[in-house]
Amino acid sequence: MTDFGNYVRWFRSSSPYIHAHRGKTFVVMFGGEALLDPAFPHLIHDIALLHGLGIRLVLVHGLRPQIEMRLNDKGIVCRYHPNGLRITDARALECVKEAAGVARVEIEALFSLGVAESPMAGLRLSTTSGNFVLAKPVGVVDGIDLQHTGEVRGVKSEAIHAQLDTGSIVVLSPLGYSPTGEVFNLRAEEIATAVAGALKADKLLILTESPCQVQNTSKTLPHLTDNEATELLAQGAFAPDIADHVRAAVSATGQGVDRVHLIDRHIDGALLLELFTREGVGTLISAAPFEQLRPARLEDIAGILELIEPLEQEGILVKRPREKLEMEIGDFIVIERDGLVIGCAALHPFPQQHTGELACLALHPEYRGQQRGLRLLNHIENQARQLGLKSLFLLTTRTTHWFLEKGFQLTDFASLPLQRRQCLNYKRNSKVLIKWLT
Repeated sequence: MTDFGNYVRWFRSSSPYIHAHRGKTFVVMFGGEALLDPAFPHLIHDIALLHGLGIRLVLVHGLRPQIEMRLNDKGIVCRYHPNGLRITDARALECVKEAAGVARVEIEALFSLGVAESPMAGLRLSTTSGNFVLAKPVGVVDGIDLQHTGEVRGVKSEAIHAQLDTGSIVVLSPLGYSPTGEVFNLRAEEIATAVAGALKADKLLILTESPCQVQNTSKTLPHLTDNEATELLAQGAFAPDIADHVRAAVSATGQGVDRVHLIDRHIDGALLLELFTREGVGTLISAAPFEQLRPARLEDIAGILELIEPLEQEGILVKRPREKLEMEIGDFIVIERDGLVIGCAALHPFPQQHTGELACLALHPEYRGQQRGLRLLNHIENQARQLGLKSLFLLTTRTTHWFLEKGFQLTDFASLPLQRRQCLNYKRNSKVLIKWLT
């Protein structure tokens, strides 16, 4: 590597995401096609890197092409119900179990790789599998008996959490088990959504065979709410394979999963690009908007500090001790984008003087623009009006003109509440601005 500057900048820009994802639980689903791809070891390397960054991982893999190859080798006709489910008779079930066993061994072998000069060098990863998914037969649908094709009945979430707590990566094949000892062939998407919901996973990552695009367009959809996704499904906007993934995403959000990402697996490093860059490369589907302005919570303190500390070091903001920030957290609002705090501001009211202080307005450098600062300001002004305040004041050393453009006027220290004047640092030579609220 010769361009060290770009490398350092990229590493620094990814650090907020590294902090945000550490300790979180992600379910990653990929189809059987991924296992057959010569580039599959690269995906395993990236998953191992996620584990090394402190992410708790459950992998769910598909098997459709592997099952069909075994059926064809044995001269068994592949049979499907009109709804797309495989009709799994006894001979087909044997092929399913054989394919699952081979796939699991291959995945475990790749996670065991530790050759020097490889991305896995020095790693000691453990994987675990088991009868974590309970199943029941689908039964007879439209007069057709699906036999050993099943559906999820339940998930042993406590057992999976216990394995994750030991640092293991949990690997699940598309199989389910009944209390009577039967084995059922399940859809990988159904297992992934059910497991993600049962674990209350922070993210479900679905690696797709093509980008999530509306048919007859070439633009990947960056983010959708589950309502928007449902509307597009009703319109038949997606190709059948993508529609299946979008339905799975909507199902997962309905089970309490905060974020579902549909990611084209053919992009080299797709998982890393989606999780550790600003815009990502996939489609995010969530119940709540991708980016939202909301009251701050105690768990946002680390994110707020990461925003304001560089500004404090430059002297743009007054340094705030962590203890003071904790005490004043109820005065703060934040803009959250996919779990990352990218903006904040605070309103400190002085109700007896019918005024309030706008403080600590800050935005992440990569998210400045697009009127986010104005959005924070407007929210603070509306909040002040609701509290019955007549004016809003602020002190600034570097952003005077921006606030003048937003209707503030220059004033002097004498116009500030006595309580605020008593704790001023006059050496900063701050400008005082005020805006009368109507």
